[in-house]
Amino acid sequence: MGFIGWIVLGLIAGAIAKAIKPGEQGGGWIATLLLGVVGAVIGGWIGSAAFGVGVNEFWDLSTWLLAIGGSLIVLIIWGFITRKRA
Repeated sequence: MGFIGWIVLGLIAGAIAKAIKPGEQGGGWIATLLLGVVGAVIGGWIGSAAFGVGVNEFWDLSTWLLAIGGSLIVLIIWGFITRKRA
């Protein structure tokens, strides 16, 4: 998958992860893009280590599931880091 494919995958996976996770998440489309790309990389790494499946093909269901799952993980961690102290 090329560079543009990673950007598109990251943008869409990040947006889906933000839609799945309830609550208010800050950031615009650039933050969503970065969240998604980092999430796709982490999801691909976890998938290849645990299941032997990587993020290789753009139109593969496992690629999307790993990217969205990784984006959710990154979004949850980002929420813990940036949450406001009461």
